[in-house]
Parts: sequence; structure tokens; C-alpha cells
Amino acid sequence: MARTKTAATAPSGASAKTSRNGRLSNAERSAYFARREAAKVLRLVLRGDARRRAVGSIKSLVYSPSVKNKKATFALVCQTLKHLSIIKQVLDSASILNSKWKRQEELVYILTYDILFGQEISLVGDAEKFLMLHKGAIQSALARLLVRNKVKSIEDLMALYQTPDVPKPRYVRVNTLKMDVDSAVLELGKQFVVQKDDLVPDLLILPPGCDLHDHPLIVNGCVFLQGKASSMVAAALAPKPGWKVLDACSAPGNKTVHLAALMKGKGKIVACELNKERVRRLKDTIKLSGAASIFINSLNQPEDIEVLHGDFLNLDPKDPAYSEVRAILLDPSCSGSGTAAERLDHLLPSHASGDVHIHLLFGHTADPTEMERLNKLSAFQKKALRHALSFPGVERVVYSTCSIHQVENEDVIKSVLPIAMSFGFQLATSFPQWNCRGLPVFEGSEHLLRTDPVEDKEGFFIALFVKGNIIDRSKNPTMPSSYNSKDNIFCQLGTQKKVRA
Repeated sequence: MARTKTAATAPSGASAKTSRNGRLSNAERSAYFARREAAKVLRLVLRGDARRRAVGSIKSLVYSPSVKNKKATFALVCQTLKHLSIIKQVLDSASILNSKWKRQEELVYILTYDILFGQEISLVGDAEKFLMLHKGAIQSALARLLVRNKVKSIEDLMALYQTPDVPKPRYVRVNTLKMDVDSAVLELGKQFVVQKDDLVPDLLILPPGCDLHDHPLIVNGCVFLQGKASSMVAAALAPKPGWKVLDACSAPGNKTVHLAALMKGKGKIVACELNKERVRRLKDTIKLSGAASIFINSLNQPEDIEVLHGDFLNLDPKDPAYSEVRAILLDPSCSGSGTAAERLDHLLPSHASGDVHIHLLFGHTADPTEMERLNKLSAFQKKALRHALSFPGVERVVYSTCSIHQVENEDVIKSVLPIAMSFGFQLATSFPQWNCRGLPVFEGSEHLLRTDPVEDKEGFFIALFVKGNIIDRSKNPTMPSSYNSKDNIFCQLGTQKKVRA
């Protein structure tokens, strides 16, 4: 991803690589459009960060269908963000931007990165011509910045400002509706070192930084890019083949199609999604997975996954259409604070490295606006969970978030426990071999599951409700005979600590 060098050399003439007939070369054309695609993504990212209302993660914006040159665009956006503090100081010191170019500041940032740290640029656009005309002033401003910070090289300066990358293995989930795990290991093993995950059977582990977006197994839906914690959610629900399952907030659909795979294409899934654009993405995911074409009911008749464009809260639990629903997966809207590393939030201006570390460890915010947002999300989450528990035929409910905040996790569960018990539900322990459990803020929190944002590089939360007597281990495999609540380990402040009785 990095494209670092000391400085660009100005080309001679109008363009060093333009072909003789005046047309752009393929390399120039590719670079020209990649910079503009990167500028559009950067504009969305920076505006969303400034307003604390992101329209999408860096990855989701780059890998949207509208972006053609995804690899170059992703590299440019990430590298520009890493160097943004330096770039802004250089441009302020150089004092070369008039009102016209300030209105296109994202493109200016991208080009300034390339001039100072990236690849050589040619005079193929007005912005390129303008900045190359002032290249001397830009480089002089960088030299002054070196002196001011008492460093001798660009590398030393970058070390002062650059946020380090967050290393994380690449997880992929094998879509067993199309391919078995061993075949996927064999195929991916031709290019990468591949390991099977020891917790989720159809999950594979690849080295950090593997770029699989154009890999044939990804393109044809045999393998899905899905993190470990996300893959644990459907596995925790553990629906059986032949069941009718409701995915309450289903887009983009990775968990929906994981449910289909776990059910071995037998039964029915109702996938509910309120947002119209996300419904399209959900349908695309289902189509890619092959679930829609092979799913069959108990009578061996073809039956598509049913996609409902509507609000889960408006579904009537007493409606006969849902009387046979036996399991519900509820992964509602949340703050997304647990996936900050995956979303590359550490590159954003609002996430200075020290603040990010404190935020990840303590899972709280002093920002009144953010706290108000969290409280609104929590109110919706409680309402949605109470609704899920009210479906009379349901035996298992999983509530999950990609949040590190107690207000969206343990507090939600604690608030609904009385009504859950009135419907005959109790908390059960999903993945009892997983050490990191819920914060000890109420009796029974040892049943809850957390992933640690520091150790696991993502912060997820999973709660499993089971109807009936969960203490009867012969009927409930989620509670092994060796389980002892005194041995529970919970995650707090980014560390794992023993809970002593």
C-alpha cells in the first residue's frame, strides 16, 4: 500500500510521458482518474469525520461499485490520511492556495502527498499543473518543517506524525453452500499461508495485508471477507437445518448467508432490512452466496430467502406468518466503535493515536454529542431486543453489536432480562471456551461474550438467550459440564481479568 519516496522530480515540458499525439498514456490516465476517485472518497471521509457522522468506512467507500481503480484509490486515500497533518502544515507554510483550490482541498492533499512522498506526477490536469508550478515552494515549506521539528530526514518527521498500522490477520469465511473448507484451503494455499480457525469451523486465517478483493473465490462467492467476531454471531445462534429463522437487521447480508450455510440450505430465512439502498446490497450478497437458488423447505421444494424491505419493529409477533420462527438474529444499528481498527478510523484527524488507545481501552466518551447518540442507539437496541423476545415460537435469540460501549451491550441486556424471563428466556453461554466475557455489572454477565478491541483488534459483543431450562446440560450444549462461573474471565479496560467469587 505504501508508495514512499523522497521527492518527485518535475518533468520537462508539458508532460514527461504524454504520447506524441498529445493523448494521455495508459499510466497517466490511470493515475489521473485514481487521484480524482481518491479525492472524492477523501472528501466523504473528512466531512463525515468532522461531523462525527460517517457515511461509510474508508474500505466500504473505496470498494463501492462506483470506484474503478480500487487498489490505487485505497493506497492514495490511506497514505494521504497518514501524512495529512504534515501535508496541511506544508500547504499553510507555502501559502500558495487561493479560493479556487481551497474548494478542491481534498484533491490538493492527494497531489501534495504524491509530490512529497509518492509517485512522480505529470502535468495532465489543471490541479497537477498548478501544484507542480509551486513545487519549489512546497518543498521549501517541508524543509522548514524539518528544521522546526529538529529532525534531519523525512523519515524522522513521518515518525513524529504517522499513526502506525494496526496489524490484523485476514479472516475469510468459506461459503459451504458453494465450496467445502478443505477445497478452499487448497486453493487459497496456492498463494497464501492458510490456517483453519480453532473456534469457527468454516473460518480461515491468512496473513495480514492479503489483498483478496479480486481473488476468484471472492468474486464467485465461494469465500467471503468476514472477520472472526462477525462470523461468531451466526454460529452462536446455531440454527438447525429445517428451522425458520428471522434476521432482524440483515444488510449487508454476510450473517444472513452464514445462517443459510449453517442450515445447509434447508429451512427458511426471513431477512428484514429497513434501508432501501442496503436492501439492494443484501440481495446482491444473497445472490452471490448461491443461497437463493438452493435453499429448500422441509418438503424438499425450492424456497428463496425472503427479503422484507421494512422495519423489524413493525412485524407482528402474533402474525401466523411468523408463528414458526424458531430463532432470531438481532444485530441492530450501533456505534461501530469496536470496528474502528477495521474501518481504519485510526487514520482520521479526529482519532489522534493517544485518544484512540484510551477510547479502545475504556470504551467511553466525554463528548456530550456522542453520548447523546449512544443513548439514542441504546434506546432503539432495547426496544428491538424486547420485540425479538416477544415472538411466541422463538427458542433462541442472539443479540450482537460491534460496539465496545457498556451502554450498548451489558446495559441493554440488563434492562431486558425481566421481560426475557417473563417470556421463558434465560441467558446461555455461547462459545464457553472463549475467555473474554461480559463486564461484571449484573449477576449472569459471565454468559455474555466480548472480543477485546486491543487483543483481538475488534470489539464485538454477543448475548445468547435460550428458552427453557439452560441448566439442563444434556439438552443445552452451550453449557458444558466443565463450565464454572467462578472461572469466568471478563474484558475490562482492554485487559482480561479473573472474576473471583
